Amino acid sequence: MRALPFLLLLLTAAAPGTPAPGPVRVIGSQGAGCIAGAVRLPDTAPGLQTIRLSRSAFWGHPATIAALLRLGAEAQAAGLPDIYMGDISAPRGGPLSGGHFSHQMGIDADVWLDVAPPHLVLPATDREAIEPPSLVRPDGRDVDPALWRPEHLTLLRLAAGLPRIDRILVNPAIKKQLCAEATGDRAWLRLIRPWWGHSSHMHIRFRCPADQPQCEQAPPPPPGDGCDATLDWWFAQLDAPPAPKPAGPPAKPPPLPAACRAILGAPS
Repeated sequence: MRALPFLLLLLTAAAPGTPAPGPVRVIGSQGAGCIAGAVRLPDTAPGLQTIRLSRSAFWGHPATIAALLRLGAEAQAAGLPDIYMGDISAPRGGPLSGGHFSHQMGIDADVWLDVAPPHLVLPATDREAIEPPSLVRPDGRDVDPALWRPEHLTLLRLAAGLPRIDRILVNPAIKKQLCAEATGDRAWLRLIRPWWGHSSHMHIRFRCPADQPQCEQAPPPPPGDGCDATLDWWFAQLDAPPAPKPAGPPAKPPPLPAACRAILGAPS
């Protein structure tokens, strides 16, 4: 277990805001991984803006960044306001500060679901205070009708149409609303998966790049649109008694792959 503190020390010392040099390498999984050769999403691009720059990290695999730039351009062409971008990954991946452990390889991205216009291009200092609202009622059973708009469905459909999408995580109430509202071709709904939280943003997860054998690909979502008993399960949990807290100290995050040592410790 001594390897984990050592790797976290390397992460703290060697992630100053610069990616690891060399060719692109994606190693590990969303909960324990790293990336070399990452590129940074611009703070402003057609159809998108990064927000809360002091708390977020915007580095990713080049294909991830290209897909997010495409999403911004497509959202703009659809008449949507600028997308607000949240975490992608740290310059070399690994655990992000604040306990955000699922963005470690540069192939995950948080996109805020605020479609209320206008989104003026703001200076970086003004973006620090942006707090996109939750779209879900306090009881967790439905979206807030005062905040939900057809544009939310448009944005999620555009995201599901990006290349190499593995899945998109949203609050179960948002998935429920999409199931009720989507018409025509509903195949894209298979990629929209319910998960706790995610009431203000969607978490886009891309598949491992084909040329990255050290990237661990999760199993694909099950067939079907997901608007079935598997979705009902999430709401049944709202009525279930709270689970007892496990005894003992909190579980430690999984150790980073050994191959990440060179990436996290490489000089800038």
